[in-house]
Amino acid sequence: MKFEAGLETIKTENAERIDAYPTRLPREEDISKRRDPVLWSEWTDAAPISEAEAQHYNDKGYLVRHDVFTPEELELLVSTAAKLRDTPAQERPADFVTEPEGDEIRTVFRLDEHSPIFARLAADSRLAGVAQFLLNDKVYLHQSRLNYKPGFKGKEFYWHSDFETWHAEDGLPRMRAVSASVLLTDNSRLNGPLLLIPGSQGEFIACLGETPEDNHEQSLKAQTVGVPQPDTIRRFASHYGLDAATGPAGTVVFFDCNTLHGSNGNITPDPRSNAFFVFNAVTNRPVGPFAAKAPRPKWLANRDRIAPISVVDGPIAGH
Repeated sequence: MKFEAGLETIKTENAERIDAYPTRLPREEDISKRRDPVLWSEWTDAAPISEAEAQHYNDKGYLVRHDVFTPEELELLVSTAAKLRDTPAQERPADFVTEPEGDEIRTVFRLDEHSPIFARLAADSRLAGVAQFLLNDKVYLHQSRLNYKPGFKGKEFYWHSDFETWHAEDGLPRMRAVSASVLLTDNSRLNGPLLLIPGSQGEFIACLGETPEDNHEQSLKAQTVGVPQPDTIRRFASHYGLDAATGPAGTVVFFDCNTLHGSNGNITPDPRSNAFFVFNAVTNRPVGPFAAKAPRPKWLANRDRIAPISVVDGPIAGH
């Protein structure tokens, strides 16, 4: 390998490919400036969000939008999520992940495949249309999931950048992806909401340590590889501050793929449930992993259904 100015050229059987964000380093963590835009589009009056919202996303790496859905739509989404969560243990496929210590559902992956309602939600202009604007490209779903944090014993999600994992283990080349989190319960400061370090999207933390084989089997329950060192989190939080993305059910939180985020455990009686959709630019389709021996399973990282989403307007209704 040859290393020059933060770019690594990796020789493969067929060609060389440029690694713009080398990570999983053998000796020490490294921090470098982001090489890609955060907001890929220039705002105009035709944009699906306001100019102030676009500026906030560009500066802070996330955007919270309230009152996105009607009460009828929200009721449908909540009841559909509850049915998935109540799937009997003996009927759960591999993409249903439980809590580290217990049988409660922690995450349901391939949400759009498990439910036509959530597939329709993923294509909605209020999600996919905004994602297209933020990324200035047609988009597809790299991943979809339902995250559930039950009351009293919902475990935390440690600080991390999604892009670091998607680059290292899934092979996303550049930072041209955005997550949309649809709050299906009220998210308060008390019941384990999404925590973010605003402004952190502008720096890439190349993490320390080699990727273990089948790392996803451990990381989905408790991530220990591909996470920043505690001193780095402390310095970032001291410099940028911490924000909590709170709001009532029906709120949507968009956050850039490189924004550092995590969430506390939930020991309140109030559960927290959110649907996540990861929109990736079609021009940023995954290649081979940059820091793992093999890609993660397809239910974690879509590699074979890469087609532009046909964005849909209008209310979400049951069938």
